[in-house]
Amino acid sequence: MEVQTSRLKSVRKIAGLTQAQLAQLTGVSRQTIISTERGDYAPSVYLALRIAKALATTVEEIFSLQEET
Repeated sequence: MEVQTSRLKSVRKIAGLTQAQLAQLTGVSRQTIISTERGDYAPSVYLALRIAKALATTVEEIFSLQEET
């Protein structure tokens, strides 16, 4: 089984954005960003693309799949 891991929080901080700013840029609530950073919420492909664009990076840089051990 594969699990999703997120580097969203670190990439967001490097970009100098708050959770609220990223939420506003991507058109979602701050709670959605919080849940995504925690790994409690898997964003749609469309949202993942908007997040990557807002952070000037790629989806692959933020989200990855890893084998569960």
